[in-house]
Amino acid sequence: MKSPDPELEVGAPVARFSPESLSSPRPFALRHRHRPWMAHQKLVALSFLGDAAVVVLSLLGAYLLRFETGVREVGVVHRGIDLSNYFVHVVLGSVLMLGLLANFRLHDPRRFLAIRRTVAVILKSAVIWFVAFLGLALIFKIEPAISRMFCGIAAAILAAGLVGWRWVLYCILRSEEFAAALRQKAVFVGWNEECERALGRFSEGRAHRLRPLGVVRPQGGRFDTEPPAGMPVLGSFEELRAIVRDHEADVVMAVDGSADRSGMLDLAETCGREFVDFKLVPSCFQILVSGLQLESFHGMPVLGVGKLPLHHAFNNFFKRLVDVAGALVGLVIFAPVMAAFMVAVRLESPGSVIYRQRRIGLNGRPFDILKIRSMRPDAESAGTPGWTVRDDPRCLRVGSFMRKWNIDELPQFWNVLKGDMSLVGPRPERPELIDGFKEEIPHYNVRHNIKPGVTGWAQIHGLRGDTCLHERVKFDLDYIENWNFLLDFQIMFLTFLKRKGAC
Repeated sequence: MKSPDPELEVGAPVARFSPESLSSPRPFALRHRHRPWMAHQKLVALSFLGDAAVVVLSLLGAYLLRFETGVREVGVVHRGIDLSNYFVHVVLGSVLMLGLLANFRLHDPRRFLAIRRTVAVILKSAVIWFVAFLGLALIFKIEPAISRMFCGIAAAILAAGLVGWRWVLYCILRSEEFAAALRQKAVFVGWNEECERALGRFSEGRAHRLRPLGVVRPQGGRFDTEPPAGMPVLGSFEELRAIVRDHEADVVMAVDGSADRSGMLDLAETCGREFVDFKLVPSCFQILVSGLQLESFHGMPVLGVGKLPLHHAFNNFFKRLVDVAGALVGLVIFAPVMAAFMVAVRLESPGSVIYRQRRIGLNGRPFDILKIRSMRPDAESAGTPGWTVRDDPRCLRVGSFMRKWNIDELPQFWNVLKGDMSLVGPRPERPELIDGFKEEIPHYNVRHNIKPGVTGWAQIHGLRGDTCLHERVKFDLDYIENWNFLLDFQIMFLTFLKRKGAC
């Protein structure tokens, strides 16, 4: 039977039902089909067994290296040690490491194709394992006495072995044959900007979990946001059950607002009857989606943004350690460079060589950022604050060179040492500019949930100075949401390779 609306015709005829029949089981027989989560379960088991094997072999290798080679004469010499009486350390160490990996959700199927996050979890677990295992062995006086060098060697081998094994697994799973088998076939009900953004990411590579089949018109028949030309419209909301069956969908992604409350409940029940996963794509949360958590307040379910990576004390502590160490090293190494350019600025233009400017930092607190002055002393004599632009006539000759190589930013190592800034983070802005930005740009002030940085994710993508602020904010929020130690080191490294001055 043809649909009276020609726009809803999609190939083979699709049975049409009233809204009441959306959840009716009568016209349909029970079906059986392959479920990707079953493959996920097998991979979880495989990854756990592989991790366990690597952990045990790493600890055995650490024992052999520490006590069966020339290394046994280094440091404290342990006499009378053999594998039979040291085996208890191997067992306890293996259990502790596997527990840490499980605690940090290394076996979550979403990490199989996310190698950066996987490596970050492994390195963090290895550091915690070293401290915890050595501490527990000393506190409980486990015999024979634990060797600190054994713990250090074991932590290094554990990190290297697990990263190597997970890299091999990643290379295998990212091949199209395996990646396609792991993807869920998705039908979208309605369409919004979040769907559009996700679709763009699907085309960037193989490391994604969904294969979009098409989109179903919402209950009212009209899309708030029209789907792209390459996304087929499979039919109307009332035809959804037949569409799911005909296309053997694994998951239905319903956009918030695509149906009224009754229609959404019917849709969820229909998905349950058809063994199809039901997901809701919210329109009210267009930011920090990985931080969304479902909490319970006295039995009332509440969806909101939970803790972000840099809200955790452990992550903050180690980021601060890296900041202090990096700032000290930077000040020592670049002191002669800063001194030379300060002299050059003084010779070209009289006045102070250090420029202090009010900026907004963590939690909206103001601080004075330090720079080597790169512009004339009267650069803002008009009284209107703003960014520098390319070939800005206010720049000194030496100032243009400094900006190209980011040399004017070097005194900010002192801001990092004081705790006003971090080595990596969103670039701080002036309070006069923020008053306008926070009203014009959605979620702008979320950037102030962490310390501003000397360099950042947006800056290495060329977004600094007189560039699109909306794009810069997107990169800053992506950094805040997906922060990890490796990302910080990647940004610091790329800062020296991708220079783009402001004038």
